[in-house]
Amino acid sequence: MSRFLRIAALLALPALALGQETNTPTPQPHISYFTETSRPASEIKSTFPYNIDLVTADEDTLNSAKVFVQNGKPTVLMFWLTTCVPCRYELAAIAKKYEAWQQETPFNLYAISVDFPKNYGNFVKRVNDSAWPFPAYHDTNREFRLVMPGALNGLPQTFVLDKNGGIVHHTRKYSFGKEDELFEFVKTLK
Repeated sequence: MSRFLRIAALLALPALALGQETNTPTPQPHISYFTETSRPASEIKSTFPYNIDLVTADEDTLNSAKVFVQNGKPTVLMFWLTTCVPCRYELAAIAKKYEAWQQETPFNLYAISVDFPKNYGNFVKRVNDSAWPFPAYHDTNREFRLVMPGALNGLPQTFVLDKNGGIVHHTRKYSFGKEDELFEFVKTLK
């Protein structure tokens, strides 16, 4: 066989292999990134206190309409993921200052994980290891993304609601010191 034919044959082998793979695809497992239990947005109350099931680190399921209190105080909803490093920094920074803040200006704060259900164990570990002084919940059905402005793209995200439950402030991402800006804004809502 001539050198030219050997080179041509070697070059043709990968093309033949690719053609075979393309013609007979390998079956892939079905992967769903959204749970089957997520309701359509039209079935979810789109205003505070919503009506979304939340799960605690103790595996209790509670509805946000009963958890989120409208007690005449501002409310902060913090959305995070267990895999999000800036989320961890923000929650840790707020946890250090939370009790002093509450003495100065009481407000409601809820940390809501929007992790996929398969990461619920990571949520439990993070909550238990952190011992935050504020409540943390897991949006197991991932429904908040259906009703919050911007669909919660890019985390962490923080929403501040006035005493009537209206969204008056929204931030995305975290940098050191941003928690102090958040508290300064909350204080203006007395």
